Amino acid sequence: MLMVSALTAGMWAQAPASSEAAGASASQTVTTAPPSVAAKPSASIVPAPPTPREVAEARKQFSAGTKLASAGKTDAAFEKFKTASQLDPRSVEYATACELTRQQLVMEALDQGNKALLAKNEVVATAEFRRALEFDPTNEFARQRLRDAIWAEDSASGRTLQVVQKSIEIALAPESTRRDFHFKGDARTLLTQVARAYGITATVDDSVRSRALRFDIDHVTFAEAMEAATRVTKTFWIALSGSQMYVVADTPENRRNFERLAIRTFYLSNIVTPQELTELVNALRVILDIRFISQNAAQSTITVRAPQPVVEAASQLVESLAGGRPQVMLDVRVYQVSSSLVRKLGMQLPNQFTMFNLSPALLASVTGTSAQNLVNQLIASGGINQANSQAIQALLAQLQQSSLSSILTTPFATFGGGLTLMGVNETPPLTGNFQVNESDVRSLEHVNLLASQNTPSLLRIGERYPLVNATFAPIYNTAAISQVIGNQSYVAPFPSFSFEDLGFNLKATPIIHSNTDVSLKIELNIRTLGAQSVNGIPIILNREYSGSITLKNEESGVVAGLISKADSRSLSGYPFLSRVPGVSYAASVHDKNVNDDELLVVMTPHIVRMAKEEGITVQLPMGH
Repeated sequence: MLMVSALTAGMWAQAPASSEAAGASASQTVTTAPPSVAAKPSASIVPAPPTPREVAEARKQFSAGTKLASAGKTDAAFEKFKTASQLDPRSVEYATACELTRQQLVMEALDQGNKALLAKNEVVATAEFRRALEFDPTNEFARQRLRDAIWAEDSASGRTLQVVQKSIEIALAPESTRRDFHFKGDARTLLTQVARAYGITATVDDSVRSRALRFDIDHVTFAEAMEAATRVTKTFWIALSGSQMYVVADTPENRRNFERLAIRTFYLSNIVTPQELTELVNALRVILDIRFISQNAAQSTITVRAPQPVVEAASQLVESLAGGRPQVMLDVRVYQVSSSLVRKLGMQLPNQFTMFNLSPALLASVTGTSAQNLVNQLIASGGINQANSQAIQALLAQLQQSSLSSILTTPFATFGGGLTLMGVNETPPLTGNFQVNESDVRSLEHVNLLASQNTPSLLRIGERYPLVNATFAPIYNTAAISQVIGNQSYVAPFPSFSFEDLGFNLKATPIIHSNTDVSLKIELNIRTLGAQSVNGIPIILNREYSGSITLKNEESGVVAGLISKADSRSLSGYPFLSRVPGVSYAASVHDKNVNDDELLVVMTPHIVRMAKEEGITVQLPMGH
């Protein structure tokens, strides 16, 4: 809400003149009408009687109006009755029908306006009340309801300027006639005669120099005549009352002493930062050339001291800027589709073999000949009982197992004979692969973000993942450290870590143009936690976009798009058999890995509030 307090200061008070005197300079007519002519009453005009043709046409219009009124077409019936009354003004019947229909239309318009106002449709209510005033301009009730409708509309639009204290403005009330001036003489006499011609008493200050001049102007109002007179005499005037004025020389010192000054304090609730308040102060100082202006950032207020018309202009400028910045609702949609396929098919045949010679010594060690000799010696010495055959068999099995070579523990095939007996085993064994892993992920991020004009708006959706930077542990093992470790009271120092934002992060800065175009400066990134890590620190997957685009209001646009495809195939098996179509899968393993990622970011701006486009018009008083 914007509130304004106003106080006036100055030796003489001056304000914008009334509707006739405020818009232009003063002027005086030397040629005036004699009092006898001015006092002569005007003769009354009696209208001529209607002709027979007009009487017949009036009767025809009245008959048509009666039929339209019976059919419920009141607007058309009123036009017919009005035409009939104009053609035959002596007919009381026509005038009565016209007036009754007029009042009926007024009541209908008021009824419709009241209903619309109750429904909070101020636009329709305003139109209906204005329609009622068109039929009956003297209807005060319709005029008051029109004020209520306009007030309700203004309050709904969020007007933020209120005047809590204001001085009474003094305005001249000259005659509204036009005069002709043909003067030759002294400047001071010219000013008094021009003012006297319109019923104003002018007091000329001693600072006005007396010099001879000639002044000729025809058919001018008071505002036009005084504007011309003050220019040729280099003076300006101040209103003392409705019929008195004070004229002084136009000098900087007289401006400071006699100009009407006002002081107002503007409170701006929509100002967020001190920088915005400073920018508004600079705008007032540059545009309106205000020298005495101060700001209070703690209370968000601006105090202005300047002539009354300049203060009024500052009020309108502040009101236009204090209605709130333009705002836009950003509709952001992020589409992400990810699919992966991992397939492994085929037979994995052994491609490494170990060949060894089966010599008699190796066979003897395998069959346990040396172990049998050791058992015989144990029996002869009485170490074991020969009758206990189960113990002897267990000992032989244990000795045989411990003496077997690792080559002979796996299955193998032999070929040859005698000293050339050879053995062959395969490494690794024969395996079959029939594996398929397929995944399909579709995700949609739908975000609505409200942003103001040229103000960054930040949105973060996701989580903050901690990353450990350093840990602390004791280096030297002292007695104190051993004691706390022994009694389990040792508390390790808190590690050092940082947080990383994961998820959806969006920063948008809009600029809303007058033609409803929206320029956006966008910083967008999508971060997720990867499956791999480096030195215990996980890898963060990042997708980021930074740029500027311009979109129409309610128009969707693709901000960023990404398509990533990866297709890898591998083949492992025998060199020649893996290429044969019929036995390819039986003699080799086929690996296929396909990854397909698609990312699309679509943004649609919806303008919520636009800047006011009304012009600021300020009418300065004469002499300014």
